[in-house]
Order: sequence, then C-alpha cells, then structure tokens
Amino acid sequence: MELVVENLTKVYSGDRRALDGVNLEISTGLFGLLGPNGAGKTTLMRILAALLKPTSGSVLIDGRNLAESRDYVKRSLGYLPQDFRGFPTLTVKEFLDYSCTLRRMQGQQIRRGAVETVLESTGLTEVRNRLIKKLSGGMHRRVGIAQALLGPPDLLIVDEPTVGLDPEERIKLRGVLSQIGEGRTIILSTHIVGDISSSCERMAILDNGTIVFSGRPSSLISKAQGRTWEFAVDADAGLEEIKARDQIVRTLATRDGLRMRVVGDEPPCSNAEQVAPTLEDAYVLFMGDRLREEPGLVQAGAVA
Repeated sequence: MELVVENLTKVYSGDRRALDGVNLEISTGLFGLLGPNGAGKTTLMRILAALLKPTSGSVLIDGRNLAESRDYVKRSLGYLPQDFRGFPTLTVKEFLDYSCTLRRMQGQQIRRGAVETVLESTGLTEVRNRLIKKLSGGMHRRVGIAQALLGPPDLLIVDEPTVGLDPEERIKLRGVLSQIGEGRTIILSTHIVGDISSSCERMAILDNGTIVFSGRPSSLISKAQGRTWEFAVDADAGLEEIKARDQIVRTLATRDGLRMRVVGDEPPCSNAEQVAPTLEDAYVLFMGDRLREEPGLVQAGAVA
C-alpha cells in the first residue's frame, strides 16, 4: 500500500497548530515516525486513521483521496491507539471475537478463523482464554495489535506501542511488529529511539508539527559519524562545562567516577575516545543542532 501525505495542516481552536505542512511518502514495510512528546505524532496518526479531519492538505492511499474515500480506507486499515483499552472482564478470545463483530465479519466460522490467525501471529495463542485484566502490559499491547490486524488490513497504524513496558516486553513487541510487517504497510509512531532502530527501514522525524528529516536510519546515523565520544570524568571536574558545550546522550556512574557518552564537533576532553554512533546518538545530535540553529523553537506550545 502506498501512502502520500501532501501539505497536511491541523489547527485546533485557539490557533494551536499541531501540524504545519507535513509531506510524507510511505510504502510497504515498517515505517518509523519519531519525535518528542507533543510533536504532533498522535494528531497525524489519527488523521491517517480517518478519525480526525485535517484543516488543509490531503492524504492519498493507493491513489484514493482519504477525504473522499473514508469508508474504503477504514476497511483497509488497522489502528492501535496509544490509549488502547480492552474489555477487562472478557478473555482474549472473547474480546477478539467481539472485535470481529464490530468489523461486521459475518459467520462464526469466518470470525473463528480470523481470531485464530491473529492469535498465532501475535503470540497470544497460549493466553487465549485468559482474562484481559490478568495480562501483563506487553501482552495487553499485543491484544491491541491483534484486534488491529483483524481483516486483515493492508495498512496498520500503531501509536506509541511500547510506552510503559519493561525492556523485555518492549523487545518482544518489536519482534511481533517486525514479523507481521511483511507484505503490508506499518506506521510506528514513537518517541523511543530504540523502537525505530531495531525494526524500521525508513523513518521520519516530526518536530513542532513539521517533518524535519525523512530517509533511512543509516542516513541519520551518518550525520553523527566522527562526532560521538565516550570518556571518564570526575564528578567534580569539568562536568558543568561539558554539559554547556556538548549534548549528553548517556551518563553512567562507576566506581571510578562518571562514564559519559556525548555528541559534539570536538573531543570534549583529552581522554575522549571517538566511538561508532547509534541512532540514539544521531537523534540527540540532530535535535540539538536544530535548537542551536533555531533558538526560538519551543516544545511547550505543541499539540500531541
């Protein structure tokens, strides 16, 4: 499925501009939308899911204008909202069967087959008879993905799927998304860099309602090549100077002091070692460079 977003703008009451001329092209595979909280990601996801109308601009899905083909688009997509809630007193199987009914799937055999398919693809077969309220956070999010896969959809929109999950559950959920991505378009919206780096072949960064980067993760990583450093520093020696000059990616307290990872143009100290950058390094550097180039940028006025 091919999705083209052209000059998409959304302005809420009080002139709160959530999206400002967004342009994107998304094709089959796993596409990551990265950005800080309040960047406008959820607003964009809700527009793409035909749940919210833009102020201006257009969305084309396989050449069809979303504004003119909302019913067709809704039949072709699955959506996992950030605040997904399953019915706590139903079992996983009962909830998915009920979701089939909401999607107007006729016939018990058809619904049963659809439920069995998504149970298997999301790794929920063993908990099919467990009450939703008894599930872990990761399993609960899998149920959300399973209901979104009923159909099955050509386009799957997933908004902040790993928020609140522990590291092990987050890794497992990323694996599920990667496995189901073959042959369909999945848009993964997140503020967690690891969600993108581990699974997405293409990505975009949304900041203050505007797309500020679009391409392959490797292209963004290349911007941090030769600008990523690690070093040990005494907690009382030069820490404030480093904070003022460089962008800190990670600080680790050790027995001998602090071990820091920063991004910047020059070595932060004489014992700094240049290291290979990750997507997290590149993202921190990229967003920091934006703030320096455009000091008027603020996140406080943005809308989710």
